[in-house]
Amino acid sequence: QAQLVESGGGLVQAGGSLRLSCTASRRISITHAAWYRQAPGKQREWVARIIPSGGSDYADSVKGRFSVSRNYAQNTVYLQMNNLSTEDTAVYYCHVPLGGSGYWGQGTQVTVAS
Repeated sequence: QAQLVESGGGLVQAGGSLRLSCTASRRISITHAAWYRQAPGKQREWVARIIPSGGSDYADSVKGRFSVSRNYAQNTVYLQMNNLSTEDTAVYYCHVPLGGSGYWGQGTQVTVAS
């Protein structure tokens, strides 16, 4: 049974927007969650995180364009991505750092066309 399920990826033109969702099973707390991405031929990199206070941090490459949020009622974390560029093309993963290595979703593909 999947613990984290991402959705919302797809194909978008450069300059466009997408909103990714990461829905966690009820036994997983989303008070602290993060988004990562992995582009073809590259290592997985951290993109953004949200912390228990509601604060958030972003990688320099997405700062000002991406926004992370959560909805406790739906146990879902979101990543709003605006002004996308071809360099944002990657598989995006949700991560919840609970116990050991934490939980990872299966990933959702984001492709930005020029």
